[in-house]
Amino acid sequence: MSPIEIYINDAEKGQQALLKELYQLIKEIVPAETTEKISYGLPTFYLKENLVHFGAMKKHLGFYPTPSVLTAFQEQLKDYKTSKGAVQFPYEQELPIELIKRMVHFRLEEVVTNDA
Repeated sequence: MSPIEIYINDAEKGQQALLKELYQLIKEIVPAETTEKISYGLPTFYLKENLVHFGAMKKHLGFYPTPSVLTAFQEQLKDYKTSKGAVQFPYEQELPIELIKRMVHFRLEEVVTNDA
């Protein structure tokens, strides 16, 4: 079992469905060589650097794709509470799958481009 799967299994039952959904979504997008780990106490996908983090908060699922991603997707995220590097997805709402996919792809592009 991966560190992220352990984190999800240890989360409160009411949080696990969205955590699993986000985990599977990201896992389908990132390259095979991406590492899964816990960093800053959060599930993290790592490829040359931390790509994205996510985690179970009391009232929301926190998604941490870096400040540059939040700036690039500012308009699409206006319906969500955000901070410099995080977006909050309430547990009682469905995840914005397509938006998350675009943000993860954007972040991957940043990491690959920075490495070139």
